[in-house]
Amino acid sequence: MKYELPPPSCTGRCELESLLEEFLLALEAAGASPSTLKSYRSAIKDFLGFVGKRYSDELNPQDFLAWRVKRMKEGLRFSRGDREASTRTLYYYTLFVRSFLTWLGVFKGRPPSVAKPRQVKLRTVLSRDEVRRLFNASRDTLDLLILSLLLETGLRAKEVLSIRKSDVDLEKREIRVLKAKYGESRVVFMGPLTYSVLSKYIPLLRDDDRLIPLTYSGLYKRLKSLATRAGIDPRKVRPHVFRHTFATESLRRGLALPALQAILGHRDIKTTQVYLHLAVEDIKELYMKTFYGSGQTAEVR
Repeated sequence: MKYELPPPSCTGRCELESLLEEFLLALEAAGASPSTLKSYRSAIKDFLGFVGKRYSDELNPQDFLAWRVKRMKEGLRFSRGDREASTRTLYYYTLFVRSFLTWLGVFKGRPPSVAKPRQVKLRTVLSRDEVRRLFNASRDTLDLLILSLLLETGLRAKEVLSIRKSDVDLEKREIRVLKAKYGESRVVFMGPLTYSVLSKYIPLLRDDDRLIPLTYSGLYKRLKSLATRAGIDPRKVRPHVFRHTFATESLRRGLALPALQAILGHRDIKTTQVYLHLAVEDIKELYMKTFYGSGQTAEVR
């Protein structure tokens, strides 16, 4: 999303840290969400740490290019070895830093273009057997709650971690998501597993208690530990993989694409359509096994 921002209040030799705060404040006033502001801050802080310059008049276009080349070669420190995620994050970081430098007037002409990474087919979903093994590996009620929420609601990890007791309506089997992406709210529905766990878990909480009292890092590590216990490659078990699994399973069971879009909180149905591609791949695989056996194709003569 492009934001219309007023020009910097300071020109010439200005403190970059102060300009960064002014830039973020202008973004917030233009409607940027807290999560968007956090991403902008992280990207620009990374850039400023790389160039090591204090004043705006010391910056030049070559700084931007040098930073991008460095990050393309070495990746981002927090990518945890996930190359696809690192490439995608770097693409957005580059856009954020470019916006900041454009706002500062560092680019005298047109700012350098940034090629969007090629869309990778979204194939990382959990099989039904893997889901069963994860549930069997659960150690306590919290493990069961995490798995059931992620697999039956399609919520993002941050959304799951924001839910409080007061957001849950057991009678209607609904969960209000007040801190969704883009600052919007929506309602999702609890499946039978989630309902069963919450029926026992909810009475133990106060209204202001979060359902899952973990940080993102804590959730991430807990899922990795569960994967190890279940005998599944931990690299395959990440919070967002559960969202992919939910979406794919929903389409397999016949949920309409617009309904899935609303549940997932996608603004554009094109974002949801990638899961339709996965469902088609599943159908094709079943077809090939049915007619050719073991997924083999017949030779046409």
